[in-house]
Amino acid sequence: MSLIEMFSFPFIQRALLAGVLVSLCAALLGVPLVLKRYSMIGDGLSHVSFGALAVAVALGFTPLYFSIPVVVAAAFLLLRVADSPRWNSDAAIAVVSASSLALGVLVISRTSGMTTDVDNYMFGSVLAMSRADVALSVVLCAAVLALFILFYHRIFAITFDESFSRATGLKVERYNALLAILTALTIVLGMRMMGAMLISSLVIFPALTAMRLFRSFLAVTLCAAAASVVCFCAGLTVSFACSTPVGATVVAANLTLFLASCAVSAVRRGRT
Repeated sequence: MSLIEMFSFPFIQRALLAGVLVSLCAALLGVPLVLKRYSMIGDGLSHVSFGALAVAVALGFTPLYFSIPVVVAAAFLLLRVADSPRWNSDAAIAVVSASSLALGVLVISRTSGMTTDVDNYMFGSVLAMSRADVALSVVLCAAVLALFILFYHRIFAITFDESFSRATGLKVERYNALLAILTALTIVLGMRMMGAMLISSLVIFPALTAMRLFRSFLAVTLCAAAASVVCFCAGLTVSFACSTPVGATVVAANLTLFLASCAVSAVRRGRT
């Protein structure tokens, strides 16, 4: 089947539109998160989103509308824990992640049995994206991109030196909260397609790939965005052609590009 025929299917069109936007948002947010050593928060939020989606299905609510405020609240909590010297942030994130994941599995097992619902939420499914999901994804992703661009310089400042930013009068807590909200929105939107177990890879891999190739914050951000979109499109195409899971195939594409960037970086170091 040709690519033209492939993209004539409505569910592929929906997956492509939502996936590109979510991948772009995840990559842009991934750069400051990785540099601030907050990348595991994305993994924790994905598990919280899984639990929230499961509860929403059990109660008959619209999953995305129910999950977004829950995950945003969890993002504030995890960010507060990560900034607190009295807590072990890694342990706290692990507790929240495991608890939310267990809650989601228990709820689904009691309402619909351990069927394909678990696979769809854990590992994602392009068939899970309805028109309403895509419409909401487009609106929220546009808001995430607009806010990231609008506050780019402030996000840059708090990423590299919070103490100096605070001394200059910048409301560091406010922009850390903004970063948490944008990350929470992106995680929830990507969950239906990538799944709870794989969505955090969209945050981490593109940033790590770009950091192997560039040094400036702007160059890393732009490279991460481009790499994420390319890997998603490649993963979606290979997934459809080879009948493999979309989420896992997209992660494999990101891993391949990351390993290639590591090789390029090693060659550069060898020449100097």
